Amino acid sequence: MISIRDIDHVVLRVRDIDAMRRFYCDVLGATHVAYRPEYGMSHLKVGASMIDLISVDGKLGKAGGAAPGREGRNLDHLCLRVEPFDQDAIVAHLERHGVEVGDIRRRYGAEGNGVSIYVADPEGNTVELKGPSDGQPPPA
Repeated sequence: MISIRDIDHVVLRVRDIDAMRRFYCDVLGATHVAYRPEYGMSHLKVGASMIDLISVDGKLGKAGGAAPGREGRNLDHLCLRVEPFDQDAIVAHLERHGVEVGDIRRRYGAEGNGVSIYVADPEGNTVELKGPSDGQPPPA
């Protein structure tokens, strides 16, 4: 039996690795750990997990085919648990960085129900910024 503890990392295939690194680090607070040019890959630390960015024209990225775009994505969305979660401060921060704030509402996640904010990264991937659980039971 395999027992999964949490997500180790998510890998995004990207067209503009520098713009994506700036978004995840400067806007969302990830920490750039390393750039590995031989793979066209940047490692970003987010809490206990990682987001790896790989260039679609790099060694690893080429294997995935066409770049993400309007007609095709690499994933539906990724969810980042934010702590502390001050909705007004987060929205103000995003707006200062020119990030369009999407739907804000209560959603179910790994810790339970809680408010989250949807935004899009520079290449159109949906990123959910999730707050703490409100303690309510899961959806029926």
